[in-house]
Amino acid sequence: MEPLLQVEHVTICYNGKPVVQDISFELQPGEILGVVGESGSGKSTIIKAIMGLLGGGGMVTRGDIYYKGQNVVDMPSKELRRLLGPEIGMVFQDCKSALCPIRTVGAQIYEAVSEHENITKEDAYGRAGALMKKIGLDDHQRVLESYPFELSGGMNQRVGICMAMLMKPELLLVDEPTSALDVTVQRRVMEEMKLMRGEYGTAIILVTHNIGVVGAMADKVLVLHNGSMMDYGPTDRVLNHSENEYTKKLMGSVLRLRRAGNV
Repeated sequence: MEPLLQVEHVTICYNGKPVVQDISFELQPGEILGVVGESGSGKSTIIKAIMGLLGGGGMVTRGDIYYKGQNVVDMPSKELRRLLGPEIGMVFQDCKSALCPIRTVGAQIYEAVSEHENITKEDAYGRAGALMKKIGLDDHQRVLESYPFELSGGMNQRVGICMAMLMKPELLLVDEPTSALDVTVQRRVMEEMKLMRGEYGTAIILVTHNIGVVGAMADKVLVLHNGSMMDYGPTDRVLNHSENEYTKKLMGSVLRLRRAGNV
């Protein structure tokens, strides 16, 4: 089976300075990859590169990123935009900042969906409401009629997750999706993402500090440190049986924190 995504020896620079160096991995349809590492290790940079969202000064200076055999690094921005949404979805770490502050949530959801398919506002709201209910936004009608500044951080995060999942993308890129959510809602969101994988075959790249979430969800794990790949492979091997010294230290620190939290 051809991989859905292939990242081959990718180096990413900002203003000429490498921040990610020689990273390689692949993702099969329906597979979940957890990307872990300390802050500043390059986790978010990789998924931004896949989306073409590195911003000013950011550039893939070496290597290739193939989505369904197409190199997105060389792809014209207009062509890449057609993929973003219906095929490649993104959940940002701070969804509130990714939303327009002067338009209602419902208007933004309708605009995002209608850009890629012929749909009425009522149908878009209905689909969004059903998904919101699944991830804990029971008062979805009020949410749709609200502006982002009228909602809490956790509610905005769930709105962002809903917008990314609404078009059932084949690849979902998720950047710290549960950092603003309480434990109960975290579980709901993770369950809904796994349901998407089960129902639609959605592949997911999950960037997170939460090793417990990675252990529960991921098929494979990529470990980064200072922009370099330390470890990559099946979840159980990387989390529990790694021979890499950095990975062992990282997992050991997580274990110590858990023990301290249980005291």
